[in-house]
Amino acid sequence: MTTSPGPRPLLERPGIDKPAAIAAGITVLLWASAFVGIRLVGHTFSPGALALGRLLVGAVVLTVFVLVRRPAFPRGRDLLFIAAYGVLWFAGYNIALNAAEQHLDAGTTAVIVNVGPILIAVLSAIFLSERFTRPLVIGSLVAFGGVVVIALGSGGPTSIDLVGVLLALLSAVLYACGVLFQKPALKRVDPVMATWLGCLIGAVVSLAFVPALVTELSGAPVEATLGLVYLGIFPTAIAFTTWAFALGRMPAGRLSASTYLVPAVAILLAWLFLAELPTPIGLLGGAICLVGVALTRRRSRRIS
Repeated sequence: MTTSPGPRPLLERPGIDKPAAIAAGITVLLWASAFVGIRLVGHTFSPGALALGRLLVGAVVLTVFVLVRRPAFPRGRDLLFIAAYGVLWFAGYNIALNAAEQHLDAGTTAVIVNVGPILIAVLSAIFLSERFTRPLVIGSLVAFGGVVVIALGSGGPTSIDLVGVLLALLSAVLYACGVLFQKPALKRVDPVMATWLGCLIGAVVSLAFVPALVTELSGAPVEATLGLVYLGIFPTAIAFTTWAFALGRMPAGRLSASTYLVPAVAILLAWLFLAELPTPIGLLGGAICLVGVALTRRRSRRIS
C-alpha cells in the first residue's frame, strides 16, 4: 500500500515562479527596512535631500552592476516608459513620501500609501489587460484591512494633518503610475538596466536639492550619513532591481499585493533595531496582512 506524498512547499507548487517569489521577498524585506532607515535619518535630512542622496548612492552602485553585466541599452518607446517612471516613481514618489512622513505617523502613512497596490490592480486591468481574480480582490481587501489595523495600533496622532494625507495620497498615485509604465518596458529591458536608468533619471530630476543635501551632509552625524548610504544601496539599488526582476515575470496586480507585507515586516524590524515594541493590535494587523497576501496567491477563475 502506497501513501500519497504530503503537500509540496509553496515555492515548489506548479505555477509558482520561484526566482520571482524570492525576488519579491527580498524587495519586501528591504523596502520594509527603509521605514526604519528613514525614521533614523529623517531628522537630519529634508525630504528632497534625502531622496536625492538615496538616488545618487543607488545610481553609483547600479552603474557598477551595469558595467559588469553590460545589458543592452533600451531604445524608442521603452526609453519613454523608463523616463516616465524615473520621474514619477524614483523621484516624485520618494520626495512625496519623505514629505508625508514629516506630517503623519508611520502607521497612517502606510495605510494611505497602501492604496497604491489597489490602484495598480485596477490600472493594470484597464491598461495592461491583466484580469481580476476573486483571490486577488479578496486577498487585497483583507491585506489592506490588516494595514488599517496596524495603523490603529500605531498610537499616531488623533488629529490628521490634511497636507500629510494629500502627500501620502500623491505618493500612492505616483507609485501606481510608476509600476504601470515600468511593466511594459520590462518585456524587453534588462531589470538592472531598467532600474539603473530609472534611478539615474530620478537623480537628475532631483538635482535642485543639491544645495540642501550638501549643507545637511556637512552637519550630519556619521550614523545619519551611513543610514543614507544604506538606503541608497539596499532599499533603492538592490530592492528596486529585485522588484523589476519579479515584475518582469509576474502580473503587476499580484506582485504589488505582496507589498502589503511591508508594514508588517517594518513592525518586526523596528522592534529588532529601534526597540519599538509592537502593540497587540499591530501584531494582529500583521497577521491579517499575511493572510491577505496568501489569499492573493490562490488560483481561481477570472472575474473580469
